[in-house]
Amino acid sequence: MSVRASLKLAILISGRGSNMSAILRAALAGEPAMVIADRSGAPGLASAAELGVPTAAWAGPARGEPFEPMLVRTLETVQPDAIALAGFMRILSPTLVGRYLGRMLNIHPSLLPAFRGLHTHRRVLAAGDTEHGASVHFVTPELDAGPIVLQSKVAVLPADTEATLAARVLATEHVIYPRVIGWLADGRLSFRSGAPWLDGRRLDAPIMEDFRASAVR
Repeated sequence: MSVRASLKLAILISGRGSNMSAILRAALAGEPAMVIADRSGAPGLASAAELGVPTAAWAGPARGEPFEPMLVRTLETVQPDAIALAGFMRILSPTLVGRYLGRMLNIHPSLLPAFRGLHTHRRVLAAGDTEHGASVHFVTPELDAGPIVLQSKVAVLPADTEATLAARVLATEHVIYPRVIGWLADGRLSFRSGAPWLDGRRLDAPIMEDFRASAVR
């Protein structure tokens, strides 16, 4: 799958950017506009640079303006068609989210609406759940509550630790996130009246991709 060059995509990261790398590798035939990090030491910046994608990073409060004004200024310069949050750990203001409503996506490591917030794998294990996964959703002002487009499902195995479960879920994230961005680039996915639409049909429930019997581990 390759993302069409007509989609200018900005990707926001905080850490190593494994989902960012998966998106960029899927979209090399397209036009990734910029990778923006909320800290200058984010390892994903080097990965983006290796792929030839422009980067920007916040220097921190002691060295200049607060993060969000820097982000807005950078996005205004780039003028992206869409924004992907990829391991981005900062909560954005309702004003900024509203500005890009319907053009901003996020991936969250749980089967939303379950386990919103942090430490999802630990909480799934503590709850004794037998299934887990990830969710790609449009971003709205309420944290992890935007309409969901696509989810992955994995089995929680008896011997799972937080680390093994996280790794198995992450492998599915690298599949489903580029897929959704591809739908957006191809004009198949849109956001209308507060809901996702795919191929002209409103998604009243998320699409589910089942990885429980898959080689993706």
